[in-house]
Amino acid sequence: MSALAVIGFAGALVAPTGVALAQPAEPDAPDSAYSLALADTQNLTVTVEGAAITPVERGAFEVYVKPKPTPTPTPTPTAATATAEAESSGESSGGSSLPTYSGGGAPAEWMAAAGIAASDMQYVDYIVSRESGWNPNATNSSSGACGLVQALPCSKVPGNGYNPVDNLQWATGYATGRYGSWAGAYNFWINNHWW
Repeated sequence: MSALAVIGFAGALVAPTGVALAQPAEPDAPDSAYSLALADTQNLTVTVEGAAITPVERGAFEVYVKPKPTPTPTPTPTAATATAEAESSGESSGGSSLPTYSGGGAPAEWMAAAGIAASDMQYVDYIVSRESGWNPNATNSSSGACGLVQALPCSKVPGNGYNPVDNLQWATGYATGRYGSWAGAYNFWINNHWW
């Protein structure tokens, strides 16, 4: 009984193929779906003697493209403006062009605002204590490194390298990117006395 079922199943699979092969191909048979659609098209010719043909009224639509806003030009500071800004922030013309930090706060507040986990604060405290003594305006006179974690160059820090929250946020990315975590950065600092 099962053998008969197998033969019937095989016949059902092969039969459509055999029927298709047995049918002769039509010489004018279309080759593609496009050819089939093209064969079904109609040609329409309108001939009217002495009568005006009115064009078909079609609905109209409008497309509104929102223009891109014109960017606001950034003023280019003159030498006098740059000198005045440096003098007002207490910097000399040879120092960084970033304003120093005068916002107050405490290390725990800065770390919390920077999104540093409580479990990492001990590692951050150790590194920052040795890099800058928690002075947000610390600057290395020979290398130009700045801020709490001594970012080098100072321009790497988005925002202001002297802002303790900006500095710590950048440092978190640096610590996790280079050492895998603040704990990894701490271990590297212990072994090398720099990070």
